Amino acid sequence: MHPHLAFALCTWFGLGKLKPAPGSWGSLGALPFAWGLQILGGPWLLLAAAVVISLLAFWAIDAFLRKWPGEDPGEVVIDEVAGQWLTLAFVPPDWQLYLIGFVVFRLLDVTKPWPASWADRELPGAGGVLVDDLFAGLYGLLAMLLLLQFWG
Repeated sequence: MHPHLAFALCTWFGLGKLKPAPGSWGSLGALPFAWGLQILGGPWLLLAAAVVISLLAFWAIDAFLRKWPGEDPGEVVIDEVAGQWLTLAFVPPDWQLYLIGFVVFRLLDVTKPWPASWADRELPGAGGVLVDDLFAGLYGLLAMLLLLQFWG
């Protein structure tokens, strides 16, 4: 992958360069795309997109780290996009639910409950950058499914 394309994807088209909290900016930048995918094709399209962006993220992060080495560079936020989409996969496009999903994912991404903490510490390279966010996204998905059981 060309380094400039890897940089654009990894920073989610520059959002990862915003301060403070680039991960939150990346998650926020994932929301309109999630909304659009939900409108176009429903939850299965968003879930498929989360899988595709995760695979793409692995390759993009690997290319990024070869050009700009680092443990988990803050400007790399494509992992937040993948995790955020996973959290919202079965959430209907509703601004209140998306706001809750955003907060839930960010809390899980920051606190890194096991095995996200293990992946963050132990996995090298692109896997270490990406997999903890996928775990946070899976936990977020479960939390949102539980919330939807009680949502009026």
